[in-house]
Amino acid sequence: MSTATLTERPVPAPPAPPPTAPERWYPPTLAGLLLGTAVLYLWGLGESGWANSFYSAAAQAGSESWKAFFFGSSDAANSITVDKTPLSLWPMALSVRVFGLSSWSILVPQAVEGVLAVWLLVATVRRTARSSAAGLLAGATMALTPVAVLMFRFNNPDAMLVLLLVASAYATLRAVESGVRHPVRWLALAGALVGLAFLTKMMQAFLVLPALALVYLVAGQPAVLRRLGHLLVAFGAMIAAAGWWVAIVSLWPAASRPYIGGSQDNSILELTLGYNGFGRLTGDETGSVGGGGAGGPGAGPGGAGGSMWGQTGITRLLDGEIGGQVAWLLPSALVLLVAGLWLTRRAARTDLARAGLIVWGGWLLVTALTFSFMAGIFHAYYTVALAPAIAALVGIGAALVWQHRRSPVAAGAAALAVAAAAVTGFVLLGRSPDFVPWLRWVVLVLGLVSAVTLAAIRFLPRRVALVAAAVAVAASLAGPASYAVQTAATAHTGSIPTAGPAVTSGGPGGGPGGGPGGGPGGAPGGAPGAFGGPPAGMQQGTPGTPGAQGMTPPQGMPGGGQGMPLGIPGGAGGLLESSEPSAELTALLEQDADSYTWVAAAVGSNSAAGYQLATQEPVMAIGGFNGSDPSPTLEEFQQYVADGEIHWFIGGGGFGRSMGGSSSSSDIASWVEENFDASTVDGVTVYDLSSGATTGTTGVAS
Repeated sequence: MSTATLTERPVPAPPAPPPTAPERWYPPTLAGLLLGTAVLYLWGLGESGWANSFYSAAAQAGSESWKAFFFGSSDAANSITVDKTPLSLWPMALSVRVFGLSSWSILVPQAVEGVLAVWLLVATVRRTARSSAAGLLAGATMALTPVAVLMFRFNNPDAMLVLLLVASAYATLRAVESGVRHPVRWLALAGALVGLAFLTKMMQAFLVLPALALVYLVAGQPAVLRRLGHLLVAFGAMIAAAGWWVAIVSLWPAASRPYIGGSQDNSILELTLGYNGFGRLTGDETGSVGGGGAGGPGAGPGGAGGSMWGQTGITRLLDGEIGGQVAWLLPSALVLLVAGLWLTRRAARTDLARAGLIVWGGWLLVTALTFSFMAGIFHAYYTVALAPAIAALVGIGAALVWQHRRSPVAAGAAALAVAAAAVTGFVLLGRSPDFVPWLRWVVLVLGLVSAVTLAAIRFLPRRVALVAAAVAVAASLAGPASYAVQTAATAHTGSIPTAGPAVTSGGPGGGPGGGPGGGPGGAPGGAPGAFGGPPAGMQQGTPGTPGAQGMTPPQGMPGGGQGMPLGIPGGAGGLLESSEPSAELTALLEQDADSYTWVAAAVGSNSAAGYQLATQEPVMAIGGFNGSDPSPTLEEFQQYVADGEIHWFIGGGGFGRSMGGSSSSSDIASWVEENFDASTVDGVTVYDLSSGATTGTTGVAS
């Protein structure tokens, strides 16, 4: 093939037809879907309080200080940042600045992001499949995915991440459409959106890149060399959108900015590539509370391995609690992906429906395989990143199967997809036997009956086929919808929330599942096959808030001991739970607050967060999230005390040194304990750092 052939301008394609005929029923149905989604994501939202106090405290800090806003600092005095890039914090901080500090001002931005994500997904699938019904089905599927309901009612970065990635898929598919005059502009927008997603949750955003690049190479309208050039432009837009903040932070003098939380060298690049980057894949995360490699000790058949965060392997997403988060329609989505690719095999290279299958199928496969085999920190709620892809494949695949329903392949695929959804729903509902126990049988019976009917769809009149399809959709969505409603009706607090009711069996791989709520005392990862519950070897302890499980670290775990609860009694907080100061302790911390840079210091970000949210004054989080960052060092802390910048030191808190992290927090705690008087206020031990060192004396106050 000559160069001229590669670079010649193709004959302009005729303008694409509208996505669908202008059905009268579509606008009100879309409005109803979005209104219902908003109600589901907003109803009773305030019951979750501060949700994840780690991020709520950073939002409060950002509302008080533009410097804290820019860096994503844990406190307005800018001692240390959260262990993520800060874009997801910015809407929350602006909301708090405008409306004041409250649960609603913290959590409503995520609900809005969720409604926008559903709307964008509907628009994307509708254009791709040329079917309004397909778009609405995809939107409803995503809206009712339990983990989506959880995360769009919570203040972790995942809500913003999903919105930006769905927007990037929309922009990429617009670039692929025929009749688009400047596809490079849409592609550059897609790259910029992925870059902004990086500023939300760092390298996880890049999991969609293979799918976005592949679809434009395969289905883009221009000649191949021009397509490659457009991809380079998109890559540059991504680097610019992600890199400007990284460059500023890297070049900013370290002495005049907060410490980069989650790193051991005060480096945003270390945080990006290590703790929040390749360390998530390998388990080598310095300063983490645990890890392990896939295929290491305890590796099982099929290459599965164990880590503190649970069993790795191809069945991970179906095991224990994770299945109930997101896997209800995962097998069906894979069936419809394969069927859709087969049904479009003879379509033109630029066929838009097949392009959609490539985008969402690539997104699903790359992300699912990464989650299945990553040996580092992994939590069940990460799977919200799979929800848009599963939902889109269901919508596009259903539309293609319906359009080709006279084909035996399409009829067989429809029957298999519905049967897979029915069986999966039956199994997942069976793991929570006390939750609507009759529903699993309804799902199974209706699903299998409709599957049998759909197998003969090519022989059925259109109206009968429509009724069978409607019953199939209802049966397929009944399970996740029930979990979704239960999730919305449950308060969720702490660092590791989970959707749905408690599960009692782990499915493939065995092991107990976690409980709902993810409230204080929630634990990282889960036992093999049960994410969101305790790590292997961690026992269930005293429950925290309603809907939550308390956990006790096993003897020998950092910061743990026989019978020591995760966190200190009396509301001091811990590694995964926020402190809950009493009115008396809050009043004590607020005394002479204007005379100090930090009204208090505490080990671990969650411990510090509760005091900060109660007082709305800066509280230093020693050691960052895990208490394992060298921020501040003992010498720096001693200087702060000597300069009169910290009033109180609060005992208890995070795990401290772990996985090769710094011992600074434990050194500071020991130094304070040895040199300052201790008092007890409502069960919490505090040290008055303004009183001067007393070398070893202790006292107790009522």
